[in-house]
Amino acid sequence: MLTLALMACGQVPERKADHVAAADYSAFYLWTGVQPPPAMDESEAVYLLWGELRADNPSQIVPLRRSAPTGDAPELWLVVRAERTDWDESAYDQLLDQARRWNARGTLTGVQVDFDSSTGGLSGYAAFLTDMRRRLPSEFKLSATGLMDWPANASDDDLIAMRGALDEIVIQTYQETTTIPDYARYLSHADRLAMPYRIALVEGGAWSEPEQIPGDPNFKGYVIFLLRDGPDQKP
Repeated sequence: MLTLALMACGQVPERKADHVAAADYSAFYLWTGVQPPPAMDESEAVYLLWGELRADNPSQIVPLRRSAPTGDAPELWLVVRAERTDWDESAYDQLLDQARRWNARGTLTGVQVDFDSSTGGLSGYAAFLTDMRRRLPSEFKLSATGLMDWPANASDDDLIAMRGALDEIVIQTYQETTTIPDYARYLSHADRLAMPYRIALVEGGAWSEPEQIPGDPNFKGYVIFLLRDGPDQKP
């Protein structure tokens, strides 16, 4: 889902990796066309992809999910995938209208933006998120997906700007269906985020929890990116 600019730094030892099984977790990414696993019946947080704002049209979000969800997860996030951040007003209006529809029963936690910002482009992305935060009603939180390279290599000023805009960030550890190698090296810098964060794992991907993660007071847990037909198929 996100690409990662690889960095050269010292190796952090990691334990023997296991493979991620959805049944062992309680927070999930559910993209369109993916069947929810039984574990979602007891989920604590669900991130549902609603639509995409594509590179060729800044004025419209293409809906990918036609009806509002009816589940009762304690946290429900509306996800919009963005390929650009220079949105027209009509796209913001569309997103806000959809968020209100999803919140008809008062169950929507907030909106998450999934955008592939480079580490060097975080200043501009933070400005976009700050504007998004201003537009959202106060009852909605704002989340964003993020690269592992951000806490490792972003400037202090850019991380401060991201903290000012977001209620949480979800750091991605995979590309398509594969865990990115050397994730432990990147995540050894996660404390630089200094804000609530989750870590996203791909279903079936290799994973061994870095030792410092559970002790970080800002760490909120894991989110599993579910695959269409299990870990052997592409999302």
